[in-house]
Amino acid sequence: MSDVSGLLGLCCRSGQIVLGAEMALMEIRSGRAGLALIDEGASEGTRKKILDACAYRGLPVHMLPAGEISRACGKDGRMAAAVKKGELCRRIAEMLS
Repeated sequence: MSDVSGLLGLCCRSGQIVLGAEMALMEIRSGRAGLALIDEGASEGTRKKILDACAYRGLPVHMLPAGEISRACGKDGRMAAAVKKGELCRRIAEMLS
């Protein structure tokens, strides 16, 4: 998981990731997201919102261990994220598959 954490950190520094459930939902709905990530510690409501939006748009979703998104990006309490389309998104998706 450390390779994925490293790429997530790189995404944060380069502005290729949107953190937080509501911001991730906006990114998913706009069509700019290529991948959605959900923390295992996320509430059922947050999970359902992200999963439904991704299912409707055919977007891949991956569950990450509790606290992984927050740790990788250095921001506490982030339970969901959307990675913007591009090379970093493709590489994260490959690692998680």
